[in-house]
Amino acid sequence: MSINWFPGHMNKAIREIRETLPKVDLIIEIVDARIPYSSSNPVIAEFHTRKPCITLLSKSDLADPETTQQWIEHLEKKENVKAIAVTTEQPDQIRQLISICKSMTRKDVMGNVTALITGIPNVGKSTIINILAGRTVARTGNEPAITKAQQRIDLHNGLVLIDSPGILWPKIENPDSGYRLAVTGAIKETAINNDEVGCYVAAFLLKHYPDMLKERFKLETLPESDIEFMEIIGRQRGCLGSGGHVDFHRIATILINEYRTATLGRITLETPEMTMLEEIEVARLQEQKAIEKAASERKRKMAYKLRGK
Repeated sequence: MSINWFPGHMNKAIREIRETLPKVDLIIEIVDARIPYSSSNPVIAEFHTRKPCITLLSKSDLADPETTQQWIEHLEKKENVKAIAVTTEQPDQIRQLISICKSMTRKDVMGNVTALITGIPNVGKSTIINILAGRTVARTGNEPAITKAQQRIDLHNGLVLIDSPGILWPKIENPDSGYRLAVTGAIKETAINNDEVGCYVAAFLLKHYPDMLKERFKLETLPESDIEFMEIIGRQRGCLGSGGHVDFHRIATILINEYRTATLGRITLETPEMTMLEEIEVARLQEQKAIEKAASERKRKMAYKLRGK
């Protein structure tokens, strides 16, 4: 899915992150435990080998616990990376981060650790900062892009945070990642097509979590296609428009909301194995586009030479 939502402050935030990274002791990247790969900023990934990095898998209470453990093991294969599953429902988990930061940077008891804290929009970054501070120092909200500018926050407990706005990146190469970001609420509703996103969720759940769908919607059998499934649950929920046709927008919105609140169950939309295969496919498509572009450029130059004669 193509995403056209990259506010100007995000571009500025990416530049500021590049400028700030050399000055910090470590990086705290918050990803969504339901989409650890798709919610990880590729700009930050460039610096994993240069700085210690703590990856917080936020909203872990909404994610499939078995898949979360797979992700922790996968992420910690990288050098200098510590992965921790957290939820704001258990603030003591998050408060332990202070001692972990000190141990990873080998700072003595009296020394402050300066950490860049970053994450995609609506991943819970501000709430985590407030828990670490023990007071409200960052504005929170239920919509993406609340924080607009980088700020320095001294927590007065041995940890100084450089808080960066929640950012995406200008071009999301993997179409599946685009859908997953939309499903989890990282992108404003006005920038996505809920009908498309709802069908993506339905197709994924039919394949990977069929028993949860059967239980939630009281179905003995499931259809093969996402469209058929949306038709069935749309009629079940009374989402009908004129002429008795299913209102796909209404039922898609319901399905997305039930996913986001874990009403359907604790569901993760990607596994390490799945995303590695997607990376290979994206690389293949990029190479193919580069070859086609080069061929087109050669034809253009040849046509120009022929016209010159």
